[in-house]
Amino acid sequence: MGSTKNTEPTYYNSRFRHGVDEKRRVQIPAKWRPQKPTGELTLILWPREGVGACVRVLPPGQMGKLMQSIDEMPNHDPKKVVLKRIIGSDSAQASVDKAGRICLPDEMARAAGVKNEAVLVGLLDRFEIWNPDRYEKVQAADAALAPDAFRLME
Repeated sequence: MGSTKNTEPTYYNSRFRHGVDEKRRVQIPAKWRPQKPTGELTLILWPREGVGACVRVLPPGQMGKLMQSIDEMPNHDPKKVVLKRIIGSDSAQASVDKAGRICLPDEMARAAGVKNEAVLVGLLDRFEIWNPDRYEKVQAADAALAPDAFRLME
């Protein structure tokens, strides 16, 4: 009999506010942690126009999908190399420690404005780590777009 996947998919939903310690470690909710002890998360400094960057966190499967979508772009499109360079240079691999935390790289934490507190926001198939003040601005912008966004699902 072939091997089958016995793991349930992880859905990143809800919102959590956690402290960030002096080593830039932030607690990841138990239900969001990789199911395999060796499962690494990919942290990407993600620009958001108007409010500043956040840290987007992708589980291994989503990182694979991101790479595939970039690889499928035409080779003659200069944006393909730009995306590879920016994502490649502004990303890092992170393991969840025994206490359920990941450590944000110094430069990434600084660029995202994450210092003493962070808001972890579920995006269903991935999550983001925000500076609380920046996230408030994003929430306001999202609320303005929500009626149109939900119409897409009708």
